[in-house]
Amino acid sequence: MTIGQLLSKIQTGILTPFISLLFVLATAVFLWGIIQYVIGSRGDQKKLDQGKQIMVWGIVGMFIMVSAWGIVRLLCDFFKTCQYIKFP
Repeated sequence: MTIGQLLSKIQTGILTPFISLLFVLATAVFLWGIIQYVIGSRGDQKKLDQGKQIMVWGIVGMFIMVSAWGIVRLLCDFFKTCQYIKFP
């Protein structure tokens, strides 16, 4: 097994599912923040601020996941592996 094949197996077997799962979780956090902001606040400023903060952290999480995916793509392109990578 070559290093390229090993990197390809690690990427397809571990990294892609893990990054996809984290992206789904970050999206869920963002949506939860929207729900708290719109439905749960009912005019309460503290809950509005809490909903905003949760939305911001959801966006930060999504940005980190997209950045991690970009780093994986760069590594795969650099080592000429993972020719069939698709964005999750």
